[in-house]
Amino acid sequence: MSNDGSGTRGQLVTDVFPTAARRPGERALAALGLGAPALSPDDASPHTFPGGGRWRTEVPSVEGPEALAVVLKESSRLDVPIHRISQGSGVWMLTDAEITEMVEATAERGIELCLFTGPRGTWDTGASVRTDSRGAGLRARGHDAVAGCVEDAVRAAELGVGCLLVADEGVLWTLHRARAAGLLPAGTTLKVSALIGPVNPASYAVYEQLGADSVNVPSDLTLDHLTEIRRVSAAPMDMYIEAPDDLGGYVRMYEVAELIRRGAPLYLKFGLSRAPGIYPYGLHLRDLALDSARERVRRGRLALDLLARHGADGDMAPLGTRLPGPLHRFPTQPPPVGPTTPLHDEQNRN
Repeated sequence: MSNDGSGTRGQLVTDVFPTAARRPGERALAALGLGAPALSPDDASPHTFPGGGRWRTEVPSVEGPEALAVVLKESSRLDVPIHRISQGSGVWMLTDAEITEMVEATAERGIELCLFTGPRGTWDTGASVRTDSRGAGLRARGHDAVAGCVEDAVRAAELGVGCLLVADEGVLWTLHRARAAGLLPAGTTLKVSALIGPVNPASYAVYEQLGADSVNVPSDLTLDHLTEIRRVSAAPMDMYIEAPDDLGGYVRMYEVAELIRRGAPLYLKFGLSRAPGIYPYGLHLRDLALDSARERVRRGRLALDLLARHGADGDMAPLGTRLPGPLHRFPTQPPPVGPTTPLHDEQNRN
């Protein structure tokens, strides 16, 4: 602000230019001859969520009923709309009573609850995950780990959980087949973890075909990468606007409007950098979990304020919506190889 000596306030940039959809700093930089090239309509995503809207919100790392209560209270206080709550420690780290309490609390608000499934390679006895290569990472090692993930999925579904988080391609395909066979409710949604998230359009499309209803991509993907993905897949995308340190610690709040323009339909995930990890959660981490849950909601408020300031907050999907719309899938019932198949006949001829 400046003063021209008359005792009145000088004009700010926001006084001269009325509010409109814009990029950060656009008008001030243009006035200084430093304006950026016009945005290309060719790199915008043509996709939306079913029922309308280009973005939804998610608060991750909500590790139990107490943390959930904090998130719900803060979201009301700060007026932060929430479409999805996700948890990272796993179904197996919660009692039936805790899961039921979380299901009921989110259902009252029309919020989707997503719980992580089963054993992970980073927590079991496999040594390769502690090498420089990190081995197979969070993936399920062996039949028993897959079975544990399936057990978690069935248990969670029986208790009313509608969304399952997975970190293994085989588990994803198995749960999708279980859903198609009626072993899981048809309305169950499957979400791919950021820790195995795809980094190119070909792999993104494969996750969609394997049964993913939303795919968490690493937060270091460029805007062009998002456009490339959207040319081959309409599956909803999840992205940390602020990533935890073990995912890079990236803070991309000033890019939120452009991330939506390029990546829609997009879940805005309000993570938290510079915070210690809390997985697997227990009461020994209570204060940290509650404080970080509260701050994640505040980070959401900051991101939404930026969207509003840039005139790009009008395309939010309706609250209470959760389904992904029609997606492309691999066939879940391939023809068996047996005595009557052409393959068997050809082998016999040879």
